[in-house]
Amino acid sequence: MPSSNARRILVVEDEPVINQAVTDRLAAEGYDVVRAWDGPGAVDVFAETTPDLVVLDVMLPGFDGHEVCRRIQAVRYVPVLMLTARDAEEDVLVGLGVGADDYLTKPFRMRELVARISALLRRVERAASLASTADPDLGDLVLDTAARRVSVAGEEQHLTPTEFDLLVCLASSPREVLTRERLLAEVWGWPGASGTRTVDSHVKALRAKIGAERVRTVHGVGYAFEPVASS
Repeated sequence: MPSSNARRILVVEDEPVINQAVTDRLAAEGYDVVRAWDGPGAVDVFAETTPDLVVLDVMLPGFDGHEVCRRIQAVRYVPVLMLTARDAEEDVLVGLGVGADDYLTKPFRMRELVARISALLRRVERAASLASTADPDLGDLVLDTAARRVSVAGEEQHLTPTEFDLLVCLASSPREVLTRERLLAEVWGWPGASGTRTVDSHVKALRAKIGAERVRTVHGVGYAFEPVASS
């Protein structure tokens, strides 16, 4: 039995074997697990149980995981880890675009699933500390860490929580090249991990919203934030 203060996780997966395996493992880790097997059911269970995190399969009956993610994020922010049978970049970017924070490609190891969930929950806890830091001078990009909002040339941009944390990490050290490994450790909470595609996919999504010229690629190393002067 989970403790009264256990984090609640919603598992949305239409394949019974995978749903049960994920549920059993997370319950063994001490999480309070609630479940759904299709798109409409996921939205209903989310509203009824207010989970702290959602593990969400992309391919679902009713409507798919992207639509589930879009609908629940419109209600309130919750970290979402998407499960996908394909790892093509365009599929990943669609998930990130509707508010997913991370993704795992099937088949996956339960140990990695648990590690990703732990990292996402730690990031939520760390987000509050960002509000106490001074906002850097970034030219025509205005970053409000307390409100977790960003605007470019006076126009507000909607960033996913991961994109926002990535921007804060890069912008906190303007023009300094940050390695992918450092970004994985500081943004995703994966010290010593190798997940360059995760970083690259999020950088691509971030560039589409704030302007490609603001994130410079240093091939073979990582990325640097480049302030753009106000016009």
